[in-house]
Amino acid sequence: MGVIFKQSFKNTIIIYLGFLIGGLNTIVFYPGILGEDFYGIVTVLLSYSNLIMPLMALGVHYTIIKFFSVYQDKLEKDKFLSLALILPLFVSIPIGFLWVNIQSFIVENFLTKENEIIADYTIVIYVVAVCCAYFEVFYAWSKVHLKTVVGNFLKEFYNRAAVLISLLAVSFGLITKTEFAFMLTGFYIIRTLIMMVYAFKVYFPKYTVSLPKNYKEILAYSVFIIFAGSAGAVILDIDKVMVTGKEAFSAAAYYTVAVFIGSFIEAPSRALSQILQPLTSKSLNENNPTEVHNLYKKSSINLLVVGGLFFLLINCNIEELFRIMPKGYENGVLAVLLISIAKMYNMFLGNNGPIISNSKYYKITFPLGVGTAVTVYFLNVLFYKKINMSTDGLALATLITIFIFNTIKLLFVYYKFKMNPITKQTGVALSVIILMFFGFYFWNFSIPEFKVFNFPVDPFINIGIKSIIIILIYVLLMVKLKVSKQINGLVGKFKL
Repeated sequence: MGVIFKQSFKNTIIIYLGFLIGGLNTIVFYPGILGEDFYGIVTVLLSYSNLIMPLMALGVHYTIIKFFSVYQDKLEKDKFLSLALILPLFVSIPIGFLWVNIQSFIVENFLTKENEIIADYTIVIYVVAVCCAYFEVFYAWSKVHLKTVVGNFLKEFYNRAAVLISLLAVSFGLITKTEFAFMLTGFYIIRTLIMMVYAFKVYFPKYTVSLPKNYKEILAYSVFIIFAGSAGAVILDIDKVMVTGKEAFSAAAYYTVAVFIGSFIEAPSRALSQILQPLTSKSLNENNPTEVHNLYKKSSINLLVVGGLFFLLINCNIEELFRIMPKGYENGVLAVLLISIAKMYNMFLGNNGPIISNSKYYKITFPLGVGTAVTVYFLNVLFYKKINMSTDGLALATLITIFIFNTIKLLFVYYKFKMNPITKQTGVALSVIILMFFGFYFWNFSIPEFKVFNFPVDPFINIGIKSIIIILIYVLLMVKLKVSKQINGLVGKFKL
């Protein structure tokens, strides 16, 4: 776990620095500079881009991770990577030519009359989707060489820094709100070019029109895996798209904040997955089930413990956190809890996803992906549109969908691979998390309300004190109960 730990540690720091800037953008700058309506427009544009990005990439970023370790000589590697560079063009170029018709379809079928202003910006959806698709291709290129830090920095930190710079440009009158979306698009283009240069620096192939020997298998895998890649985007981004089909853009902004806060706990999982994916694929290609099972159990318990801490910090401080934000956002308390529970279940699964998608059973990702998309869509319609549960209904639909299909994936790996991430330590960790949640969720310090420059300061003090107490008790319990050898070893390094 040496390589895994070192790169995951660096990636986690980068992700949380990115979340710090993202939090400032989400809580302070977006609402204060763009306003809730234009914030909602930007949210919807990026959500549409995320929804079509897996199609633009044609699953190539997953294909690189699965097949690269199969090739032993440079010629075959070069054939494979040359094919990987071309494949996304077979989708992105035709869609580009048809974009006028596609944007008309989006406006006519998914937006209310009041929200049709987005038609002026739909080219942003296409350009950002293509840029993100090729970014992921080049990022996977570096991942298979176990070089994840630069790509992670560009993916998690660069984007949020670009948003901050663009927002400040609006604030100082350097650009208009209308120009904000196009400036942000420019940053996405630059990010892709930087990632491309770095990927070629890591490994520069000699371009060839010759196909690798297993090209049929590669093409089949790419098509099937699109749906696995789309499932995650559909679960969270279809919600924001559906909001604008019923309510104003401001509602999308409110829900985006709730999803962002609830997703905060997922950072360690995202960091670990960058290095776990190629290692899992390599172990499967080498027919080493012992190592795969070892990665499965370790990733599950460590992510559960780390994610549990951030779950407590977020949800036990959520009411104070919303006091800092403008009115209207505080209705997302329940949505944050539901989204964060869903994220916890994702983290508990460890590298379950890479095990399935990089194995000979990868075709199961097709029905799983389609099932996930269909389920979350109809649950959204039920809870949000028919029962009128507001954005809490969207979050509930997300939680139910993730619970159903994560459980299916858990059982699938158990029956096909005879692997199970659950241990005695899993039960201990969950018990600590649940007990501490109920112990701290309803308790706040009675700190008098006071403001500095008309900005509330007392919520920060309340959050700070409660967070310190939670961290100390949580770490002490996890270490004393010996839930994770890796975490105990890490804590031991800091002992005097």
